Amino acid sequence: MTCFNCGLFHFVPPLEPGQRVRCRRCHAVVAARRKDAVRRTLAWGIAALVMFGVTVTMPFMRIELYGRAHQMVLVNGADTLDADGLWALGMLIFFLTIAAPAARIAGLTFVTLSVHRRHKPPLLWLVMRMAAWLREWSMVEVYLLGAFVAYTKLIDLADVGVLTAGYSLAALMLLQAITEFSFDREATWRALEQQNAVFDPARLRVTLSRCVAPHARPEHMMGCLTCGFTVLGGPGATCPRCGAPAYPRKRHAIARAAALLLAAAILYIPANIFPILTAVELGRGEPSTILGGVRQLLAAHMYPLAALVFFASIVVPAVKVLGLGVVLHTTRNRVRKRVRDRVVLYRVVEVIGRWSMIDMFMLSILVGLVQLGFVATVTPGDGALAFAAVVVLTMLAAMAFDPRLIWDAALEARR
Repeated sequence: MTCFNCGLFHFVPPLEPGQRVRCRRCHAVVAARRKDAVRRTLAWGIAALVMFGVTVTMPFMRIELYGRAHQMVLVNGADTLDADGLWALGMLIFFLTIAAPAARIAGLTFVTLSVHRRHKPPLLWLVMRMAAWLREWSMVEVYLLGAFVAYTKLIDLADVGVLTAGYSLAALMLLQAITEFSFDREATWRALEQQNAVFDPARLRVTLSRCVAPHARPEHMMGCLTCGFTVLGGPGATCPRCGAPAYPRKRHAIARAAALLLAAAILYIPANIFPILTAVELGRGEPSTILGGVRQLLAAHMYPLAALVFFASIVVPAVKVLGLGVVLHTTRNRVRKRVRDRVVLYRVVEVIGRWSMIDMFMLSILVGLVQLGFVATVTPGDGALAFAAVVVLTMLAAMAFDPRLIWDAALEARR
């Protein structure tokens, strides 16, 4: 197996439940064995799917103001954004909150069910690849925090109630977290190998025999970033386990990440200048920017919530742009110092990227819920689309970069 952090190859024997292997160079976790992973993932995944069905079909929140009432289901936010002309933002919200989580949970459940019953449906390896790709885009926990922010902003202005789907969303987040914790990627892939349910079973067996041979050379090996398998061949060779193309390093990683980061930095300006929403009550209202929303929370003495929104929506995007910019600059110039610190900086940027979507999820709930005609209405602003683009572009920039390039300069200095 290859370490995703530094690229070092390891021969990992079968592990006992609870054991884990750390990279001897960068100390990152290379492999970890979960206890009874398949059955636990299957059980929790089925429970999460049932709860997901409740969440998307039952009423989510209800608002009443001046005798007018309205309630929403989860999809209303995306539908309202589409009706207001921001169809791209509506599709993004629908993908991050409904499509991606549902496909991720369903994919893991389908694979573990097939492994548990020893069935071999066609393209099972492709389902595993899809589930792996969707992991970063499944944002149930971020949406739940956005719902909390929206509820807190409305509770002093109107009679707001959390309905069935609001509680089931919290349960869904917990069940999804347990499912992710129970899932053992490597154990599942090895179970698929035993059932010949991988992309190319014959070539996989040949690859395994050659990798453990005494004459195997690391320069002929590449680590598959999708499943972790060691691939033999030249750049672009197909992984026999998951069918994904493998390369010694991600192609044009620095250039692609820099281009995406530059676009995000440019859009960060209109995202904070243009209003993200306009709240109208009894015919009166004015547009509000992200910073304006923070000031409103401070004026209402909601200091913890104001700090949360300020940090997630203003500080985090700036930190992502600056932090990833430092990583790209030092990597491009082959800086050999503080390698581990720069890897940690990159991982922090990668992890915090999704949490900037709190404001966009809050917006989708407000525009879907506050639809009371002349009494009160919330409409999205142009800044919302720019801000969502900043979040997505910074996430794509972090995904495009290859942290193994940080270690390459340090290794060259030792030669």
